[in-house]
Amino acid sequence: MVLWASAFVAIRFVGEDLSPGPLALIRVLVATAVLTPFALRAGLQIPRGRAWWLVVAYAVLWMGVYSVVVNAAEQHLDAGTTSMLVNIAPILVTVWVGLVQQGGFARPLVIGLVVAFTGVSVIALGNDGAERDVVGIALAVLAAVLYAAGVLLQKGALRTIDSLSVTWWGTALGAVALLPFLPTAWAQAGAAPTSVLLSALYLGVFPTALAFSLWAYALRRVDAARLSLSSYLVPAFAVLLSWILLAEVPTVAALVGGTLCLAGVAISRIRSRA
Repeated sequence: MVLWASAFVAIRFVGEDLSPGPLALIRVLVATAVLTPFALRAGLQIPRGRAWWLVVAYAVLWMGVYSVVVNAAEQHLDAGTTSMLVNIAPILVTVWVGLVQQGGFARPLVIGLVVAFTGVSVIALGNDGAERDVVGIALAVLAAVLYAAGVLLQKGALRTIDSLSVTWWGTALGAVALLPFLPTAWAQAGAAPTSVLLSALYLGVFPTALAFSLWAYALRRVDAARLSLSSYLVPAFAVLLSWILLAEVPTVAALVGGTLCLAGVAISRIRSRA
């Protein structure tokens, strides 16, 4: 979670020199290169049947599209606000599980939904009505949807293949999906300062290769909805790191709205008595 929080700060830092698509491609290419020797040494498993489609979908939606969308969101929003909005994903996971299991929706889930999306509204209304901030909020919420979908798809794939193999296939196939950005990535990387390139390298090695491997390891052993609660930690770390490293603090509206988002997720996870 600490590594994922640092990713929001790094993305914000390099945003002026690397556009969303090229940055996403560089990130997953670096991650794939780092993971390859470890995956081969451990015995890379090849998905079969339904698992193959789950891996492809998870790779494209989470490693590919999500990466581009969250990068684009941070062109408009600070790192802390983006992280708070993206981390409504756990409540979306809970909603999906409720729909699939057709068990209806418990009162805590309904209340949590209302509180969380009230938080999104507070953030939107507290940004001086600037159109670009509304675009950023919409992108961050879309990133949360993609994040939730990625967790659910990855959980399904982990039933048949190991966590390191799932992570490697995710970054490798995500890179394939992002290959249309290769010419732009090459041009922008060539013109970018060294500090930006090192930050992009950091994104690929630590928040992607290492953090996603640790996440997949945990997800294979813990229920998806329960494990997603750990994402509560991300916004707190992201706000702290962006304040220290970027001198960037979310607005009062963003902090209040973000707190409501996380409170909504917490409420949704309260176990109601039958």
